[in-house]
Amino acid sequence: MTNEQLEALGINAKWLDPLNNVFDKYDISTPERQSAFIGQCQHESANFKILQENLNYSAQGLMKTWGSRFPDLETANQYAHNPKKIASKVYVGRMGNLTEEDAANYTGRGLIQLTGREMYANCGLGIGVDLLSDPDRLLDPEYAALSAGWFWNKKGLNDLADSKDYETMTKRINGGLLGLDDRKAHITKALEVLTG
Repeated sequence: MTNEQLEALGINAKWLDPLNNVFDKYDISTPERQSAFIGQCQHESANFKILQENLNYSAQGLMKTWGSRFPDLETANQYAHNPKKIASKVYVGRMGNLTEEDAANYTGRGLIQLTGREMYANCGLGIGVDLLSDPDRLLDPEYAALSAGWFWNKKGLNDLADSKDYETMTKRINGGLLGLDDRKAHITKALEVLTG
């Protein structure tokens, strides 16, 4: 990948070395694999600009995003615009989070928004960095990209990039098909830039 290609995709040049390192480390070695990785990361991180989950939701936003946990306005109003309280409600008892502190500390970070104590621990072991004691390392481009590469490899996404199965890929990243059209548009554009 080159600076010119990053510029054509509207991605800051600070991502050049981190991306190329991840491509080498995790065999993201073809234009199809690289464009799928870039396109998915563009969607997840608002084009490599937002590396941390924003839990500052309004009551309406809570009901739309987590309807089963915030089934009505009265419940949602008790949590609105209180990220720590929201994290506790939606993440304690899930993804290895045992306490409210875990839920607050291990919210989504990195290019693919790793979430939960268990994912931070496993990723840290995989990339050789203690993310449990310093979760903000995932806000650094090097580790934001490495964590995304680790996740990509763990979920077998190179194979899905090879077969262009973006639906299954999106489900493995997001748990559903949220933003599928946007993801596909980013992947298509990245492939054009990488092969153009």
